[in-house]
Amino acid sequence: MKKILIINAGQNFGHSGGRFNNTIAEETLTFFGGQQNIALQQTTIANGYNPDEEVAKFVWADTIIYHTPIWWFQVPNGFKKYIDEVFTAGHQKGIYHSDGRSAANPKINYGTGGMLHGRSYMLTTSWNAPETAFTLPGEFFNEHSVDEGPLFGFHRMNAFIGLQPLKSFHFHDVEKNADIDRDMAIYREHLATVFNTQLHEKAVL
Repeated sequence: MKKILIINAGQNFGHSGGRFNNTIAEETLTFFGGQQNIALQQTTIANGYNPDEEVAKFVWADTIIYHTPIWWFQVPNGFKKYIDEVFTAGHQKGIYHSDGRSAANPKINYGTGGMLHGRSYMLTTSWNAPETAFTLPGEFFNEHSVDEGPLFGFHRMNAFIGLQPLKSFHFHDVEKNADIDRDMAIYREHLATVFNTQLHEKAVL
């Protein structure tokens, strides 16, 4: 039995209503929902949460799937608050026990105190920026990818608690050029590849 926790960080703020990330989260639930030997839990941060209950979900899960928009090149404030509260509550309770160093030699082994080794995570993000902003010479992100550029710290955060990355999926140009049927079809192919499973037929959104 593979246990998957889906975290939906979509947020209603400014001109964003969180609908696109709600759609992604529902697509993920649909993809895994019809499969045998899959157990699912979901957290929709905007609906509220209990930090201790979220710690228990992280400890329970084999894989965490994060769905988040990107605002001003970072995760939304509600998602950052969730991380701060939940990971703090998880100190010595299943998420991490320390930063990994010892008093005998504090210069080494930083970031090795996670308690979720042997587990994995997958990140999906949604951007106004087109993919070419990350890939073309002279464009805004100086040819740094999402994962190695703006979200490098997010990935190191997950490494700190012991999680191993699965291949990310990034939705680009969603404010001006989103196509839900196209985008969800490509995303389903990504899920099928990453989780080595048969691609399901399109569900009605």
